[in-house]
Amino acid sequence: MTQRQPALHNQKAEMIPTALLRAMFALAVTTLAITTAAVVSDRPTVGQPKASEVVESRAIILEGLDAQAVTVRNPDGSLLAEMPHGGFVTVIQNAMARERLTHRIEGNPPINIVRYANGRLVAEDPATGWSAELYAFGSDNKAAFERLLDQ
Repeated sequence: MTQRQPALHNQKAEMIPTALLRAMFALAVTTLAITTAAVVSDRPTVGQPKASEVVESRAIILEGLDAQAVTVRNPDGSLLAEMPHGGFVTVIQNAMARERLTHRIEGNPPINIVRYANGRLVAEDPATGWSAELYAFGSDNKAAFERLLDQ
């Protein structure tokens, strides 16, 4: 006598629970409703840094050498720093390079490291409009760019 296996098409193969799918859909719809209400009501933007005057600024060129190494040059081409393990400087260089790739920027124009009177330290790329609030990544990462600014 042969034993019959139950047909696979009769089994309920549920990968994601229905309740979870409904909750994810509700979250998406709620987010869209809140965003739409904010735009329609002309709600002022919040969570943006307050305007402040520039205290110090320096143009530098970041050249990525590999996954970790980065070279920092002055706009005239003179060497400012060579970092075999650039850490956070490499992260900013990679982010800047990706942004330039999406904007189809040729070459490697300088970026500006800007210190504002209210304590903000920002990397700004005039070629793309991209910027990174360096102070928001912690004191050690901010200090890496402060050293470049002070050289």
